[in-house]
Amino acid sequence: MLTIGCHLSSAKGYTAMAKEAEKINANTFQFFTRNPRGGKAKAIDPKDVEQFHLEASRLGIQKILAHAPYTLNACSPDEKVREFAYNTMADDLKRMEYTPGNCYNFHPGSHVKQGAEKGIELIAELLNNILRPEQSTTVLLETMAGKGSEIGRTFEELARIYDGVNYNDKLRVCFDTCHTSDSGYDIVGHFDDVIDEFDRIIGKDQIAVFHINDSKNPRGAQKDRHENLGFGNLGFDALNYIVHHPDFENVPKILETPWIPSKANPKKSYAPYKYEIEMLRSGKFDPDMKTRILKDSENQAGA
Repeated sequence: MLTIGCHLSSAKGYTAMAKEAEKINANTFQFFTRNPRGGKAKAIDPKDVEQFHLEASRLGIQKILAHAPYTLNACSPDEKVREFAYNTMADDLKRMEYTPGNCYNFHPGSHVKQGAEKGIELIAELLNNILRPEQSTTVLLETMAGKGSEIGRTFEELARIYDGVNYNDKLRVCFDTCHTSDSGYDIVGHFDDVIDEFDRIIGKDQIAVFHINDSKNPRGAQKDRHENLGFGNLGFDALNYIVHHPDFENVPKILETPWIPSKANPKKSYAPYKYEIEMLRSGKFDPDMKTRILKDSENQAGA
């Protein structure tokens, strides 16, 4: 069964996200644990969580993905930034136990002129201070585009983090299609070869989630700019192939594609996820998708 969803706002709680997922024909979703730029997390409402579990059971939502804030940098040269990363991740993993057995994704971080080896050492150190054998949450290392001094631009860098972590059975990988292409891997023409390489270095069973994003830039650009499915340099056929790949049939796929800006009101934009999920479930690309989103959304807004 195809498990597919998108990034949703957590502002109104877990139950609201489950109901939003139902509206767009999704059976999973991703959310930020707190403001993506950092800060204090909103208190969890136990009644909301209880209702969410009922809704998830009804809708067949078996796995959800939490995403750490972008400001979390586990390998910063600044000790205060690393302390923020530790405190944030420790708190997030504690909160994740309200919804046990799910995933928590984070960008490994940027070494900022310390060198990749030092960065990897610091990331592993943070994980060794946080991961516990009793935790039910799986922590995901995301494949990165390679801009600046990002760690995780190669499979080898992710493997070295694994090697430095004591409880690495609690680790898995989030494979981002835009990032992996931008870092230089040819997932359009040779996805199976890329996966064979990943399998040799880390093991393809370690991919717990796919981020399904097209890219505004060509392979190797190291830019990390997402595009809507079929409108970028990866193209719909390549992404559809990945989504329906038999080796990853049961792996959740999450969309993080851009919202479509309104032509009538530049301050407004509309979520594409219902339409992109529809395309992936059918396996058919709609070249008029953006026009259809604007027409439907602005008709609804005027109703």
